[in-house]
Amino acid sequence: MSTVATNLAKRADPIFQSKPRGLWGHAVRRLFHRRSAIIGMAILGSLIFLAVFAPVLSTHDPEQSLIGVEEVKKRAAPCIHLLGCATEQPEHFFGLDGNVRDLFSRVLYGARLSLVVGIMSVGFAIVIGSLIGAFAGHLGGWTDNVLMRLMDVMLAFPSLILAIAIVTVLGPGLINTLLAIGIVSIPTYARIMRASVLSIKEQDYVLAGRALGVPSNRLLFQNILPNALTPLVVQGTLGIGVAILDAAALSFLGLGAQPPTPEWGSMIGQERNQVFTAPHLILFPGIALVLTVLGFNLLGDGLRDALDPRQRS
Repeated sequence: MSTVATNLAKRADPIFQSKPRGLWGHAVRRLFHRRSAIIGMAILGSLIFLAVFAPVLSTHDPEQSLIGVEEVKKRAAPCIHLLGCATEQPEHFFGLDGNVRDLFSRVLYGARLSLVVGIMSVGFAIVIGSLIGAFAGHLGGWTDNVLMRLMDVMLAFPSLILAIAIVTVLGPGLINTLLAIGIVSIPTYARIMRASVLSIKEQDYVLAGRALGVPSNRLLFQNILPNALTPLVVQGTLGIGVAILDAAALSFLGLGAQPPTPEWGSMIGQERNQVFTAPHLILFPGIALVLTVLGFNLLGDGLRDALDPRQRS
């Protein structure tokens, strides 16, 4: 009788009625139940839409000065005709910068640049850091000691200071900025991967494969690495926001993207002395930068909760 009652209870329970899901299936399902993650995805979705369709949405060439093209003045305030802007003045949603360029178009194209720098630098750091951490944790011994001590030396320097030093040696520019941010981020992902590998290599299925004579490299790449990627996904999502901030800081100092390339940190740096006379030149790129980093942070927090095994029901 008790068996029948148990079976009926299981059939009535929606958990048992649902189809079996893997780790990522459960993670996606829980992710969409996190309000912070939904807000983060909405922010990032809007940002990606603006970045992809920047050529369509922009009203002017972001690198072209409007001197002699329109009757405008340097650092003109935002102008939207529907909100009462003088009809004889050309329409510029975010105003004009010190070089008489349309700020709205520059902010839109700056989204493209920031996303590319953030994603590519973090992707570079994850690939190199994962390989270093995986080999260090899997091989152990002197290989582990040498690689991890090298990572400790890099972590001893503040990341932004080390990035400034690398860009100073390589020379200012967007590509060198991307490389510098990726290099200083490698130790973080290497240590995360090493910790995951050390934990997974002691699991029963890995020990069984080793006892059956499965080659060490095959165990590493087919059994250990795929199961060690979860913390890297979370840290990588959070790391994109940090990388975008670092790129903006380097551009603010004149070491990142060079004029007239539209980059948020560079825009703020060029007009930092006009914060009281023309605050819109600082406000709009600053808001774009804050929203982008906030979106990645909210999504990263949601992923961390969704991928946490302790959150499973």
